[in-house]
Amino acid sequence: MRVLIVNTSERTGGAAVAAHRLMDALNNHGVKAKMLVRDKETDSLTVVGLRGKWRQQWSFLWERFVIFLHLHFKRRRLFEIDIANAGTDITQLREFREADVIHLHWVNQGMLSLGGIGKILRSGKPVVWTMHDLWPATAICHYARGCKNYKTACGNCPLLPGGGANDLASRVWRRKQRMLDGHSVSFVACSQWLCGEARASALLRGQNVKSIPNAIDTHVYRPADKRQARQAVGLPVDKRVILFVSQRVTDERKGMDFLVEAVSRLAAQYADMQQSSVIAILGGHSEELTERLSLPVHALGYVSDEQQIVNVYRAADVFVTPSLEDNLPNTIMEAMACGVPCVGFRVGGIPEEIDHQKNGYVAQYRDAADLARGIRWVLCEADYDTLSRNAVTKVAHSYSQQSVALRYTELYNEAIAQKHYKL
Repeated sequence: MRVLIVNTSERTGGAAVAAHRLMDALNNHGVKAKMLVRDKETDSLTVVGLRGKWRQQWSFLWERFVIFLHLHFKRRRLFEIDIANAGTDITQLREFREADVIHLHWVNQGMLSLGGIGKILRSGKPVVWTMHDLWPATAICHYARGCKNYKTACGNCPLLPGGGANDLASRVWRRKQRMLDGHSVSFVACSQWLCGEARASALLRGQNVKSIPNAIDTHVYRPADKRQARQAVGLPVDKRVILFVSQRVTDERKGMDFLVEAVSRLAAQYADMQQSSVIAILGGHSEELTERLSLPVHALGYVSDEQQIVNVYRAADVFVTPSLEDNLPNTIMEAMACGVPCVGFRVGGIPEEIDHQKNGYVAQYRDAADLARGIRWVLCEADYDTLSRNAVTKVAHSYSQQSVALRYTELYNEAIAQKHYKL
Protein backbone atom coordinates (compact mmCIF):
# COMPACT_ATOMS: atom_id res chain seq x y z
CA MET A 1 0.00 0.00 0.00
CA ARG A 2 1.24 3.49 -0.93
CA VAL A 3 0.08 6.47 1.10
CA LEU A 4 0.70 10.13 0.23
CA ILE A 5 0.59 12.39 3.30
CA VAL A 6 -0.14 16.01 2.35
CA ASN A 7 0.74 18.85 4.73
CA THR A 8 1.75 22.49 4.28
CA SER A 9 5.02 22.18 6.21
CA GLU A 10 7.47 19.34 6.71
CA ARG A 11 8.57 20.21 10.25
CA THR A 12 7.15 23.54 11.45
CA GLY A 13 4.06 23.38 13.65
CA GLY A 14 2.28 20.67 15.59
CA ALA A 15 0.45 19.26 12.56
CA ALA A 16 3.70 18.96 10.61
CA VAL A 17 5.40 17.16 13.49
CA ALA A 18 2.45 14.77 13.84
CA ALA A 19 2.24 14.11 10.08
CA HIS A 20 5.98 13.44 9.84
CA ARG A 21 5.83 11.07 12.81
CA LEU A 22 2.93 9.22 11.21
CA MET A 23 4.92 8.83 8.00
CA ASP A 24 7.81 7.33 9.98
CA ALA A 25 5.45 5.06 11.91
CA LEU A 26 3.82 3.76 8.72
CA ASN A 27 7.16 3.14 7.00
CA ASN A 28 8.39 1.30 10.08
CA HIS A 29 5.35 -0.97 9.96
CA GLY A 30 5.14 -2.07 6.34
CA VAL A 31 3.26 0.79 4.65
CA LYS A 32 5.05 2.82 1.94
CA ALA A 33 4.38 6.41 2.95
CA LYS A 34 5.62 9.66 1.43
CA MET A 35 4.99 13.22 2.47
CA LEU A 36 4.12 16.05 0.04
CA VAL A 37 4.72 19.54 1.45
CA ARG A 38 4.93 23.14 0.34
CA ASP A 39 7.73 23.94 2.79
CA LYS A 40 10.43 21.25 2.53
CA GLU A 41 13.00 21.73 5.29
CA THR A 42 15.24 18.65 5.13
CA ASP A 43 16.87 16.46 2.48
CA SER A 44 14.69 13.46 3.42
CA LEU A 45 14.03 11.19 0.42
CA THR A 46 10.53 10.38 1.70
CA VAL A 47 9.47 14.05 1.67
CA VAL A 48 8.64 15.77 -1.63
CA GLY A 49 8.47 19.54 -1.91
CA LEU A 50 6.17 21.34 -4.33
CA ARG A 51 7.79 23.09 -7.25
CA GLY A 52 6.98 26.64 -8.32
CA LYS A 53 7.87 28.76 -5.29
CA TRP A 54 6.57 31.95 -6.90
CA ARG A 55 3.16 30.39 -7.54
CA GLN A 56 2.99 29.11 -3.98
CA GLN A 57 3.98 32.50 -2.61
CA TRP A 58 1.32 34.13 -4.73
CA SER A 59 -1.33 31.70 -3.40
CA PHE A 60 -0.35 32.54 0.16
CA LEU A 61 -0.32 36.30 -0.40
CA TRP A 62 -3.56 36.36 -2.38
CA GLU A 63 -5.43 34.49 0.36
CA ARG A 64 -4.02 36.80 3.05
CA PHE A 65 -4.97 39.87 0.99
CA VAL A 66 -8.58 38.75 0.58
CA ILE A 67 -8.83 38.00 4.30
CA PHE A 68 -7.18 41.34 5.12
CA LEU A 69 -9.76 43.08 2.95
CA HIS A 70 -12.65 41.38 4.78
CA LEU A 71 -11.07 42.30 8.13
CA HIS A 72 -11.27 45.96 7.04
CA PHE A 73 -7.47 46.09 6.86
CA LYS A 74 -6.94 45.09 10.51
CA ARG A 75 -4.21 42.53 11.24
CA ARG A 76 -5.47 41.07 14.52
CA ARG A 77 -7.31 38.04 13.08
CA LEU A 78 -5.25 37.74 9.91
CA PHE A 79 -3.84 34.30 10.71
CA GLU A 80 -6.84 32.95 12.62
CA ILE A 81 -8.80 32.61 9.36
CA ASP A 82 -8.26 30.48 6.24
CA ILE A 83 -10.50 30.54 3.17
CA ALA A 84 -8.51 28.27 0.79
CA ASN A 85 -9.22 30.43 -2.27
CA ALA A 86 -5.83 29.62 -3.83
CA GLY A 87 -3.42 26.69 -3.88
CA THR A 88 -1.61 24.07 -5.93
CA ASP A 89 -3.22 21.32 -8.02
CA ILE A 90 -1.42 18.16 -6.88
CA THR A 91 -3.43 15.64 -8.90
CA GLN A 92 -0.99 15.66 -11.84
CA LEU A 93 2.06 14.87 -9.70
CA ARG A 94 3.67 11.44 -10.02
CA GLU A 95 3.47 10.93 -6.25
CA PHE A 96 -0.28 11.52 -6.38
CA ARG A 97 -0.84 9.14 -9.29
CA GLU A 98 1.19 6.37 -7.61
CA ALA A 99 -0.61 6.61 -4.25
CA ASP A 100 -3.34 4.21 -3.20
CA VAL A 101 -4.56 6.59 -0.49
CA ILE A 102 -4.37 10.39 -0.25
CA HIS A 103 -4.00 11.46 3.36
CA LEU A 104 -4.62 15.17 3.94
CA HIS A 105 -3.44 16.87 7.14
CA TRP A 106 -3.07 20.66 7.67
CA VAL A 107 -3.23 22.06 4.14
CA ASN A 108 -3.85 25.76 4.76
CA GLN A 109 -2.10 29.06 3.97
CA GLY A 110 -1.96 28.53 0.21
CA MET A 111 -1.12 24.80 0.09
CA LEU A 112 -4.45 23.54 -1.29
CA SER A 113 -7.50 25.48 -2.41
CA LEU A 114 -11.05 24.22 -1.97
CA GLY A 115 -11.09 23.71 -5.73
CA GLY A 116 -7.91 21.66 -5.47
CA ILE A 117 -9.35 19.52 -2.68
CA GLY A 118 -12.47 19.02 -4.78
CA LYS A 119 -10.29 17.80 -7.65
CA ILE A 120 -8.61 15.31 -5.29
CA LEU A 121 -12.03 14.01 -4.24
CA ARG A 122 -13.14 13.68 -7.88
CA SER A 123 -9.99 11.70 -8.76
CA GLY A 124 -11.60 8.60 -7.30
CA LYS A 125 -8.76 7.88 -4.89
CA PRO A 126 -9.66 7.14 -1.24
CA VAL A 127 -9.14 10.25 0.89
CA VAL A 128 -8.35 10.33 4.60
CA TRP A 129 -8.28 13.75 6.25
CA THR A 130 -6.70 14.12 9.69
CA MET A 131 -8.06 17.14 11.53
CA HIS A 132 -5.48 18.91 13.69
CA ASP A 133 -8.05 21.60 14.46
CA LEU A 134 -11.66 22.34 13.53
CA TRP A 135 -11.12 24.04 10.15
CA PRO A 136 -12.29 21.08 7.98
CA ALA A 137 -15.60 21.17 9.92
CA THR A 138 -16.14 24.96 9.90
CA ALA A 139 -16.11 27.65 7.24
CA ILE A 140 -13.02 29.72 8.03
CA CYS A 141 -11.87 29.28 11.67
CA HIS A 142 -9.49 26.75 13.20
CA TYR A 143 -10.90 27.06 16.72
CA ALA A 144 -14.52 28.05 17.30
CA ARG A 145 -13.87 30.02 20.53
CA GLY A 146 -17.35 29.25 21.84
CA CYS A 147 -19.19 29.89 18.55
CA LYS A 148 -21.63 27.11 17.65
CA ASN A 149 -22.68 28.30 14.18
CA TYR A 150 -20.87 25.39 12.51
CA LYS A 151 -23.45 23.02 14.02
CA THR A 152 -26.05 24.48 11.65
CA ALA A 153 -24.35 26.73 9.08
CA CYS A 154 -21.53 29.25 9.38
CA GLY A 155 -22.41 32.89 8.85
CA ASN A 156 -22.49 36.10 10.85
CA CYS A 157 -18.97 35.08 11.94
CA PRO A 158 -17.68 36.65 15.20
CA LEU A 159 -14.17 36.81 13.70
CA LEU A 160 -15.34 39.15 10.93
CA PRO A 161 -16.23 42.81 11.44
CA GLY A 162 -19.82 43.60 10.61
CA GLY A 163 -20.96 39.98 10.21
CA GLY A 164 -24.14 39.37 8.28
CA ALA A 165 -25.96 36.33 6.95
CA ASN A 166 -24.01 36.39 3.69
CA ASP A 167 -20.57 37.23 5.04
CA LEU A 168 -17.28 35.62 3.97
CA ALA A 169 -17.81 32.68 6.35
CA SER A 170 -21.23 31.95 4.86
CA ARG A 171 -19.86 31.98 1.31
CA VAL A 172 -16.91 29.71 2.17
CA TRP A 173 -19.29 27.38 4.02
CA ARG A 174 -21.36 26.93 0.86
CA ARG A 175 -18.20 26.31 -1.19
CA LYS A 176 -17.14 23.60 1.26
CA GLN A 177 -20.60 22.04 1.07
CA ARG A 178 -20.38 21.87 -2.73
CA MET A 179 -16.83 20.47 -2.47
CA LEU A 180 -17.92 17.59 -0.22
CA ASP A 181 -21.29 16.93 -1.86
CA GLY A 182 -21.45 13.36 -3.16
CA HIS A 183 -18.00 12.42 -1.84
CA SER A 184 -17.05 10.16 1.05
CA VAL A 185 -14.06 11.24 3.15
CA SER A 186 -12.62 9.39 6.13
CA PHE A 187 -12.12 12.18 8.66
CA VAL A 188 -9.83 11.55 11.64
CA ALA A 189 -9.72 13.70 14.75
CA CYS A 190 -6.61 13.46 16.90
CA SER A 191 -8.66 13.62 20.10
CA GLN A 192 -12.04 12.37 21.26
CA TRP A 193 -12.97 15.98 22.02
CA LEU A 194 -12.32 17.13 18.45
CA CYS A 195 -14.08 14.03 17.14
CA GLY A 196 -17.23 15.02 19.03
CA GLU A 197 -17.00 18.60 17.73
CA ALA A 198 -16.54 17.40 14.15
CA ARG A 199 -19.48 15.00 14.35
CA ALA A 200 -21.64 17.90 15.48
CA SER A 201 -20.76 19.92 12.37
CA ALA A 202 -23.52 20.22 9.79
CA LEU A 203 -20.79 20.34 7.13
CA LEU A 204 -19.62 16.79 7.92
CA ARG A 205 -23.07 15.28 8.35
CA GLY A 206 -23.07 11.78 6.86
CA GLN A 207 -19.26 11.58 6.74
CA ASN A 208 -17.19 8.99 8.60
CA VAL A 209 -15.42 10.66 11.58
CA LYS A 210 -13.31 8.72 14.05
CA SER A 211 -10.63 9.44 16.63
CA ILE A 212 -7.01 8.28 16.28
CA PRO A 213 -4.28 9.99 18.34
CA ASN A 214 -0.96 11.22 17.05
CA ALA A 215 2.06 8.92 17.23
CA ILE A 216 5.39 9.47 18.96
CA ASP A 217 8.71 7.65 18.67
CA THR A 218 9.35 6.39 22.20
CA HIS A 219 12.88 5.39 21.20
CA VAL A 220 13.67 9.11 20.87
CA TYR A 221 11.38 10.59 23.51
CA ARG A 222 12.21 8.58 26.62
CA PRO A 223 13.48 9.24 30.14
CA ALA A 224 17.20 9.78 30.78
CA ASP A 225 19.45 11.31 33.42
CA LYS A 226 17.98 14.67 34.44
CA ARG A 227 21.29 16.16 35.57
CA GLN A 228 23.01 15.41 32.26
CA ALA A 229 20.04 16.84 30.34
CA ARG A 230 20.21 20.08 32.32
CA GLN A 231 23.90 20.43 31.70
CA ALA A 232 23.30 19.90 27.97
CA VAL A 233 20.74 22.74 27.73
CA GLY A 234 22.22 25.11 30.29
CA LEU A 235 19.63 24.78 33.07
CA PRO A 236 20.57 24.73 36.78
CA VAL A 237 21.11 21.24 38.19
CA ASP A 238 20.11 22.22 41.76
CA LYS A 239 16.67 23.76 41.05
CA ARG A 240 13.20 22.46 40.28
CA VAL A 241 12.41 23.27 36.65
CA ILE A 242 8.90 24.26 35.55
CA LEU A 243 8.70 23.99 31.75
CA PHE A 244 6.43 25.75 29.25
CA VAL A 245 6.69 25.04 25.50
CA SER A 246 4.98 26.60 22.49
CA GLN A 247 5.93 27.38 18.91
CA ARG A 248 4.96 31.00 19.67
CA VAL A 249 4.67 31.50 23.41
CA THR A 250 2.86 34.84 23.06
CA ASP A 251 -0.09 33.20 21.25
CA GLU A 252 -3.16 34.23 23.27
CA ARG A 253 -4.68 30.77 22.85
CA LYS A 254 -1.74 29.20 24.70
CA GLY A 255 -2.86 30.90 27.93
CA MET A 256 0.39 32.47 29.07
CA ASP A 257 -1.52 35.02 31.20
CA PHE A 258 -2.79 32.17 33.36
CA LEU A 259 0.70 30.77 33.81
CA VAL A 260 1.92 34.24 34.82
CA GLU A 261 -0.81 34.48 37.45
CA ALA A 262 -0.25 30.92 38.68
CA VAL A 263 3.47 31.50 39.11
CA SER A 264 2.76 34.78 40.90
CA ARG A 265 0.53 32.92 43.34
CA LEU A 266 3.17 30.25 43.94
CA ALA A 267 5.87 32.84 44.59
CA ALA A 268 3.61 34.72 47.02
CA GLN A 269 2.38 31.66 48.94
CA TYR A 270 5.60 29.63 49.11
CA ALA A 271 8.72 31.61 49.97
CA ASP A 272 10.95 28.63 49.23
CA MET A 273 10.06 28.62 45.55
CA GLN A 274 11.98 31.81 44.82
CA GLN A 275 15.18 30.01 45.79
CA SER A 276 14.36 26.47 44.73
CA SER A 277 12.50 26.79 41.40
CA VAL A 278 12.97 28.28 37.93
CA ILE A 279 10.83 28.61 34.81
CA ALA A 280 12.17 27.31 31.48
CA ILE A 281 10.42 28.60 28.34
CA LEU A 282 11.01 26.89 25.00
CA GLY A 283 9.64 28.60 21.90
CA GLY A 284 9.64 31.73 19.79
CA HIS A 285 9.42 35.10 21.60
CA SER A 286 10.24 33.45 24.95
CA GLU A 287 12.45 36.38 25.96
CA GLU A 288 9.38 38.65 25.94
CA LEU A 289 8.02 36.87 29.02
CA THR A 290 11.02 37.02 31.34
CA GLU A 291 9.89 40.23 33.05
CA ARG A 292 6.33 39.02 33.62
CA LEU A 293 7.05 35.92 35.70
CA SER A 294 7.68 36.01 39.45
CA LEU A 295 10.28 33.24 39.42
CA PRO A 296 13.69 33.23 37.69
CA VAL A 297 13.27 32.55 33.96
CA HIS A 298 15.48 30.75 31.45
CA ALA A 299 14.33 31.81 27.97
CA LEU A 300 15.55 29.03 25.68
CA GLY A 301 14.12 30.53 22.47
CA TYR A 302 13.11 28.53 19.41
CA VAL A 303 14.99 25.23 19.06
CA SER A 304 14.77 23.02 15.95
CA ASP A 305 17.26 20.29 16.90
CA GLU A 306 15.20 17.34 18.11
CA GLN A 307 17.82 15.96 20.51
CA GLN A 308 18.09 19.36 22.15
CA ILE A 309 14.30 19.49 22.50
CA VAL A 310 14.32 16.04 24.10
CA ASN A 311 16.97 17.21 26.56
CA VAL A 312 14.81 20.21 27.50
CA TYR A 313 11.93 17.89 28.35
CA ARG A 314 14.18 15.54 30.30
CA ALA A 315 15.53 18.50 32.27
CA ALA A 316 12.07 19.48 33.54
CA ASP A 317 10.36 18.44 36.78
CA VAL A 318 6.90 19.45 35.59
CA PHE A 319 5.49 20.53 32.23
CA VAL A 320 2.71 23.14 32.30
CA THR A 321 0.37 23.81 29.39
CA PRO A 322 -2.23 26.51 30.20
CA SER A 323 -3.82 26.31 26.72
CA LEU A 324 -7.33 27.73 26.47
CA GLU A 325 -8.16 25.72 23.33
CA ASP A 326 -6.22 22.73 22.06
CA ASN A 327 -6.68 19.43 20.30
CA LEU A 328 -4.20 16.77 21.49
CA PRO A 329 -0.98 18.70 22.16
CA ASN A 330 2.19 16.98 20.98
CA THR A 331 4.02 18.80 23.77
CA ILE A 332 2.17 16.92 26.52
CA MET A 333 2.86 13.62 24.79
CA GLU A 334 6.54 14.50 24.41
CA ALA A 335 6.93 15.52 28.04
CA MET A 336 5.14 12.43 29.34
CA ALA A 337 7.25 10.15 27.13
CA CYS A 338 10.30 11.65 28.84
CA GLY A 339 8.81 10.85 32.24
CA VAL A 340 7.70 14.39 33.08
CA PRO A 341 4.29 14.83 34.81
CA CYS A 342 2.08 17.47 33.17
CA VAL A 343 -0.36 20.12 34.39
CA GLY A 344 -3.02 21.67 32.15
CA PHE A 345 -6.59 22.92 32.00
CA ARG A 346 -9.63 20.70 31.53
CA VAL A 347 -10.20 21.69 27.90
CA GLY A 348 -10.09 20.05 24.47
CA GLY A 349 -8.05 16.84 24.33
CA ILE A 350 -5.83 17.68 27.31
CA PRO A 351 -7.81 15.53 29.84
CA GLU A 352 -7.44 12.59 27.45
CA GLU A 353 -3.66 12.79 27.82
CA ILE A 354 -3.32 13.80 31.46
CA ASP A 355 -5.00 11.39 33.87
CA HIS A 356 -5.77 13.53 36.90
CA GLN A 357 -3.44 12.83 39.83
CA LYS A 358 -2.14 9.70 38.09
CA ASN A 359 0.40 11.12 35.64
CA GLY A 360 -0.21 14.81 36.27
CA TYR A 361 -2.88 17.29 37.27
CA VAL A 362 -5.93 18.56 35.35
CA ALA A 363 -6.88 22.03 36.58
CA GLN A 364 -10.29 23.62 36.30
CA TYR A 365 -10.64 25.67 33.12
CA ARG A 366 -9.25 29.21 33.31
CA ASP A 367 -8.57 28.79 37.05
CA ALA A 368 -5.05 30.12 37.70
CA ALA A 369 -5.32 29.22 41.39
CA ASP A 370 -6.01 25.59 40.53
CA LEU A 371 -3.21 25.64 37.95
CA ALA A 372 -0.85 26.81 40.71
CA ARG A 373 -2.24 24.12 43.01
CA GLY A 374 -1.48 21.47 40.39
CA ILE A 375 2.11 22.65 39.89
CA ARG A 376 2.74 22.63 43.63
CA TRP A 377 1.09 19.23 44.03
CA VAL A 378 3.32 17.64 41.37
CA LEU A 379 6.50 19.23 42.72
CA CYS A 380 5.99 18.85 46.47
CA GLU A 381 3.07 16.65 47.45
CA ALA A 382 2.62 13.75 45.03
CA ASP A 383 4.66 10.55 44.74
CA TYR A 384 6.77 11.93 41.91
CA ASP A 385 8.34 8.64 40.81
CA THR A 386 4.91 7.05 40.43
CA LEU A 387 3.64 10.01 38.38
CA SER A 388 6.70 9.75 36.14
CA ARG A 389 6.31 6.00 35.57
CA ASN A 390 2.59 6.39 34.86
CA ALA A 391 3.33 9.09 32.29
CA VAL A 392 5.74 6.86 30.38
CA THR A 393 3.31 3.92 30.53
CA LYS A 394 0.40 6.03 29.21
CA VAL A 395 2.38 7.13 26.16
CA ALA A 396 3.66 3.62 25.43
CA HIS A 397 0.14 2.21 25.60
CA SER A 398 -1.80 4.92 23.76
CA TYR A 399 0.56 6.82 21.44
CA SER A 400 3.28 4.42 20.32
CA GLN A 401 4.16 4.21 16.63
CA GLN A 402 2.96 0.62 16.42
CA SER A 403 -0.51 1.20 17.88
CA VAL A 404 -1.19 4.35 15.82
CA ALA A 405 0.18 2.86 12.56
CA LEU A 406 -2.03 -0.21 13.01
CA ARG A 407 -5.17 1.90 13.46
CA TYR A 408 -4.42 4.02 10.40
CA THR A 409 -3.63 0.94 8.30
CA GLU A 410 -7.04 -0.48 9.20
CA LEU A 411 -8.66 2.82 8.21
CA TYR A 412 -6.81 2.91 4.87
CA ASN A 413 -7.99 -0.63 4.09
CA GLU A 414 -11.57 0.35 4.96
CA ALA A 415 -11.38 3.43 2.72
CA ILE A 416 -9.98 1.38 -0.20
CA ALA A 417 -12.62 -1.30 0.25
CA GLN A 418 -15.38 1.33 0.33
CA LYS A 419 -14.16 2.82 -2.96
CA HIS A 420 -14.01 -0.60 -4.60
CA TYR A 421 -17.52 -1.41 -3.34
CA LYS A 422 -18.91 1.79 -4.89
CA LEU A 423 -17.21 0.96 -8.19
